[in-house]
Amino acid sequence: MTMGVSGDKGHSFGVRGYDLYETPAVAVEALLQVEPLPWMIWEPACGFGAIARVLRSHGHEVYATDLIDYSSPDQDAAGWDFLVQDRVPVGTGAILTNPPYRLAGKFVAKAVELCPLVIVLARLAFYESTRRAKVLDCCSRIHVFANRLPMMHRHGWEGPKSTSGVAFAWFVWDAAHVGPTTIDRIIWRNP
Repeated sequence: MTMGVSGDKGHSFGVRGYDLYETPAVAVEALLQVEPLPWMIWEPACGFGAIARVLRSHGHEVYATDLIDYSSPDQDAAGWDFLVQDRVPVGTGAILTNPPYRLAGKFVAKAVELCPLVIVLARLAFYESTRRAKVLDCCSRIHVFANRLPMMHRHGWEGPKSTSGVAFAWFVWDAAHVGPTTIDRIIWRNP
């Protein structure tokens, strides 16, 4: 739930604060249409719990943690620095998150180290990096949104609102996957 989007480029981290961008429920609903998910999922950058709420409404057990305490009933634990964890919570079958954009590469590298199934919402441009080649070269599937997601404004943003000009995708690392990365297009729809 914590991803920077266009419009932030001129603001320093000190001004922006934490990169909390709540994931639209429609993004998670679209993922559920194309990826079979295990019952127990860890959401390590849960923010206020947007991803966890949708997954729980579909019967998944979600352990929702974050470094920051957002005092949300959908957050199970605060003070968890995902990047220093050495194991997943007991029973976890997948890590599914929208990580802080500035730490997305580190989040993916750590998640792939910890869990055989990792799913991350990121800008489509995340795939362009040569710096992240080690983790991107082992990516299994990319589900690109054919239609732009509703705009994710940074939590607490008081400035002008804009429309989404950013392409997003769900990136999947699946230890059971054999072969090259597959890319498809998915569409979200209003409920």
